[in-house]
Amino acid sequence: MKFELPSRIIFVGMMLTVSGWLSACVNPQQVDVLERDQRRLRADMGNLQGDVDGFRATLADTRANIQQMQRDLSAIKERIDETRVQVGRQIGQTSRDGDQRVKTLESRLAKLEEDAKAQAQILKNRDDELKQLRDAALAAEQRPIVYDGFADIALGETELVRRDYESAWRSFEKKDYQIAVSRFREFVKKNPKSRLAAAALFWLGESHFALKEFDKAIVAYDEVRRYPQTDKVAAALLRQGFAFAELGEKLNARLVLQELVEKYPQSAEAPRAKHRLKALES
Repeated sequence: MKFELPSRIIFVGMMLTVSGWLSACVNPQQVDVLERDQRRLRADMGNLQGDVDGFRATLADTRANIQQMQRDLSAIKERIDETRVQVGRQIGQTSRDGDQRVKTLESRLAKLEEDAKAQAQILKNRDDELKQLRDAALAAEQRPIVYDGFADIALGETELVRRDYESAWRSFEKKDYQIAVSRFREFVKKNPKSRLAAAALFWLGESHFALKEFDKAIVAYDEVRRYPQTDKVAAALLRQGFAFAELGEKLNARLVLQELVEKYPQSAEAPRAKHRLKALES
């Protein structure tokens, strides 16, 4: 950096030179005045030189400070660069670790999904098996109770009565339920006091049940009660309970089946009534 002397110093130097030249041309009194001025100028010049030296020292300090600041700035930049590199490495490592954890979790999730699918399939298979068993049990319950129609024919009945009953029974056996309904109803109307009347009413109810005419079946089963001495009452109560269940009348179904269990505990129908009661309670 180029340093220039202040204009005041230049002026003082010129005055000293001029005063020296004039001293040869003036009288002693003037010489004294000039000498005082020279001394004063020398003093001012000394002060100015001091100022210049101070300025130079300040300038040197400023330069040193600037250089130190530049060094500090360079060091800071280096640390910033190092920090940036370290952070980049850490971020990269963290990203890799995160990716690995994600892959591990995805693998575990896939395994869990496979296990869940396998368990779901096992559960479905068991549900299907249980449904088949339930359907088979329900079908067995709803299947008409197998009686030998000819065994119901009591001794002592007339040939005409037996033929009418056998005709109705044959229609039911052939699953001609509409014809069976008509013939069983006609039989009961013609032979209300016959020992075969209770059997005819029961099979009338079974014919309506097979036609899904559950309300009519309930009425026919209920009429069997008029013949308490026959073996058809327990069977009629069982099927009447089933008919109520088909109509969604669970309370009536439970009442009828409970009556069967209480009044006819030793009958063949009682175990089936108990089983259906449990199903209706669930």
